[in-house]
Amino acid sequence: MVPEEKPDGPGTGEESARLQAAGSIRKSCDLLADSQDSHLQSRRTRIHQQINKELRMRTGAENLYRATSNAQVRETVALELSYVNSSLQLLKEELEGLDGSMDADQPESEGVTVPMIPLGLKETKQLDWATPLKELISGHFGEDGTSYEAEIRELEELRQAVRTPSRSEAGLELLMAYYNQLCFLEARFVTPARSLGLLFHWYDSLTGVPAQQQALAFEKGSVLFNIGALHTQLGARQDRSCPRGTSRAVKAFQRAAGAFGLLRENFSHAPSPDMSPTSLSMLEQLMTAQAQECVFEGLSLQAPTDPYDCLAQLHLAQEAAQVAAEYRLVHQTMAQPPVQDYVPFPWTTLVHVKAEYFRALAHYHAALALCDGPLVAEAELPAVEQVFLGLSASSAPRGPALPQEREESRKLGKAHLKRAILGQEEALRLHAVCRALRRVDLLQAVLAQALRRSLAKYSELDLEDDFFETTEAPDIQPKTHQRPKARAPSFSRVKVADIFHRLGPLSVFSAKNRWRLVGPIHVARGEGGFGFTLRGDSPVLIAAVVPGGQAEAAGLKEGDYIVSVNGQPCRWWKHAEVVAQLKGMGDEGVSLQVVTLLPSVEPPGLGARRPGLGALLRSQKECGRETPGPARASPRPLLGWSCKAKRGKTGRRLSPAPQP
Repeated sequence: MVPEEKPDGPGTGEESARLQAAGSIRKSCDLLADSQDSHLQSRRTRIHQQINKELRMRTGAENLYRATSNAQVRETVALELSYVNSSLQLLKEELEGLDGSMDADQPESEGVTVPMIPLGLKETKQLDWATPLKELISGHFGEDGTSYEAEIRELEELRQAVRTPSRSEAGLELLMAYYNQLCFLEARFVTPARSLGLLFHWYDSLTGVPAQQQALAFEKGSVLFNIGALHTQLGARQDRSCPRGTSRAVKAFQRAAGAFGLLRENFSHAPSPDMSPTSLSMLEQLMTAQAQECVFEGLSLQAPTDPYDCLAQLHLAQEAAQVAAEYRLVHQTMAQPPVQDYVPFPWTTLVHVKAEYFRALAHYHAALALCDGPLVAEAELPAVEQVFLGLSASSAPRGPALPQEREESRKLGKAHLKRAILGQEEALRLHAVCRALRRVDLLQAVLAQALRRSLAKYSELDLEDDFFETTEAPDIQPKTHQRPKARAPSFSRVKVADIFHRLGPLSVFSAKNRWRLVGPIHVARGEGGFGFTLRGDSPVLIAAVVPGGQAEAAGLKEGDYIVSVNGQPCRWWKHAEVVAQLKGMGDEGVSLQVVTLLPSVEPPGLGARRPGLGALLRSQKECGRETPGPARASPRPLLGWSCKAKRGKTGRRLSPAPQP
């Protein structure tokens, strides 16, 4: 078949030109995209090089810090470590921003909001779990440690991933999954008299100074700290120009405050400043204040369409005053030793700026209510006066009464506007003092915009014949209708399986218990059955042995745990499964392997003290497993955890051995 030739027509040249133009546009777009990708890649490479340089500097400073005993040199090196730590955090945040620059899910803020204070994650060094775990599995559990290489590798990979979690909900789940695994490890391998023999090495989040301890509780506390820190980063990244973003930010800062509060309540003898009770208290206050700020922003977005609503403006004034009061409390804490020695100066300055800014904002909203709103009705007068006077049923009025004349109301509003302008000017002055904050253009834009707005309003009220400027504006009483409360991290929602599940149930097979493996024991079936009674699950317990029966003759004892039936491991079998297996046995009997628990050896000097070191922050039930036996505290604990483990085990029904 010969293809038909199309004659050249008048439109053929135009179509060819259009096709050539479209091809040129596509090539240009491809070149532009390649250029952008190349630019991003070069920036990533440069940041990675700077990070490696800072890491080398930190390693050298850390070696000097450990080697010297000169107090002045150690102070200088600690200051250098603090600078290096700040640089590393900024570089990693910049790298994270580049990696997320093409993320379509990241919202773009359309409004101007005050920046928040996120907390950097604690960093740690790589850890070798293999040697101590293999030795412990072989020595205490009586199993081949090399057969657990897959489990150990899984644990090492999980910890390696936790060192650099993504700034997302997936990163939070990763941290909580590792934390839950640490609960399993502590319950299975750690005793008061014996640690894992590992040295956990973490850097201080605020100063960069290294700290190390052998206690697994230090590892758990550092992971919990990073859970709180990651919540602060998620809260700071939310788009707070929309109600959904402010709501998410509130929840993130509530979770952060809950994590730091939980750590403060259960942690003692901190090895680094960022985990000391004073630092954790300060961080808890800071996150609560930032959550309160997000609450105010959400209420501002829901403000009524009528700008002359007096009561709505007064409510906003009180909410802003509440935010200012929260930040004043944080600033007082930051200004006190020892917190002031290691909290970054830009943090302290920003908190001070926010305290002044929101106090000025409270006066601004009060001015709008007094100048633009209608006169307050007599029925609403008591509630409105409390905004300015803080009246209660037993208190006497303080300050001037709320004016009932339009002119007097305007004068009082003007006085509040003056205080707003003075506060905003003070906030701008404090902002200019800190060199680090001067580089934050967004903060300066927010402060300048607020000042321009107040000055514009004041110019409307500044009449030439106004000679009565004696009115003094009272303070706005702080009050909020939505006080955010700290929320502890919900570890139970992240379900994990015990990596070392093959070793057996934690209620028996842990380093806290000692046992002897007996068997295989052959038990023949007699006229009355096997001659023992079973109870419980995983593992099944021999609750009673019939005197003179087949089980007693074979050597079984009350309190033994069945771990094997005819060569099949049954440590995790349920009660019904073991009974069904025994019922299926013929006259030839059954071969059992059992473990007999041995008396535990009391470490010297302990006596009857049994605080639950292993029950950090929540009961073992929340880990998704049964509660192991009670832990005992070390006679000289480096870390103390106050939560105690629940004792005992849920009883099971008694079942006699199957009859023939």
